[in-house]
Amino acid sequence: MSAHTEQSSHTERAAVTVVGLGPMGRALAGAFLDAGVRTTVWNRTPGRDQELVARGAVSAPSLEEAVAASKLTVVCVVDYDAVDALLRPEAVTAALKGRTVVNLTADTPDRARDTAAWAAEHGVRYLDGAIMTPTVTIGTPAGVFIHSGPKDLYDEHKPVLDELGGAHTHLGEDIGRAAAYDVALLDIFWTAMAGYAHALAVARAEGITAGELAPFAKGIGDILPPIFEGLAVEVDNGTASPEGTPLTSVASSMSHIVHTSEAHGIDAGVIRAAEGLARRAIGQGYGADGFIRVTELLRGR
Repeated sequence: MSAHTEQSSHTERAAVTVVGLGPMGRALAGAFLDAGVRTTVWNRTPGRDQELVARGAVSAPSLEEAVAASKLTVVCVVDYDAVDALLRPEAVTAALKGRTVVNLTADTPDRARDTAAWAAEHGVRYLDGAIMTPTVTIGTPAGVFIHSGPKDLYDEHKPVLDELGGAHTHLGEDIGRAAAYDVALLDIFWTAMAGYAHALAVARAEGITAGELAPFAKGIGDILPPIFEGLAVEVDNGTASPEGTPLTSVASSMSHIVHTSEAHGIDAGVIRAAEGLARRAIGQGYGADGFIRVTELLRGR
């Protein structure tokens, strides 16, 4: 039997239940269907499964029947409050006993650990995870998934999870590790988005359109990856070389942004907070260091 035939045979035998049919849940279920995985779906709000059923999904009449239909259930809902409301009722918990839940819902590391403790107490096998790319990447090579929890359990279900496409990375046995990565990476994204939104507001106030600024903003974005890598080494080594821009210069530059913003009546709270960190570090004697020294300040060191 060829490798392709073996893979096709595996896919045909594989089964998964997808709980939660928001945009991401529908994308997950659709990717499983496209790969030939027998897919059962369930959503609290009726009607969201119609397109998936037309494509071959099985619509379960109840959540208990949905999770009982497959050895593997993938959950993707708004937060862990929603996960708890769905999975912890007695009938659903009983149906899940001995089965595996892969929870791709975004929340905090502590909530992931709490859910894992609940699962262990009730005989439910549990993996936590996160999806780091938008819905359009699901089922394509561009998708990025991170997972944490028991490695043997991850390896057991990886062939089915791989049908979602993209890159899958097991980050470690600590069940909260995927959520920790997720929170840290989203911190980068949303802080950057807040900075970009603020920059566009300042530019517009000075008569510069967003379209005019965008190519230059892209240039700023392009220089960040090597800076990120270099600063990661600095933080791990406990150093903070200025590389030509000491904290004293950083604080001065930030003050210019604050002044220009507030002169136009634009809220400068985000950049004021960053300037405040820089000036606190200067006050502690780190004026000649680079900005990344504030990492230690943020951690209370």
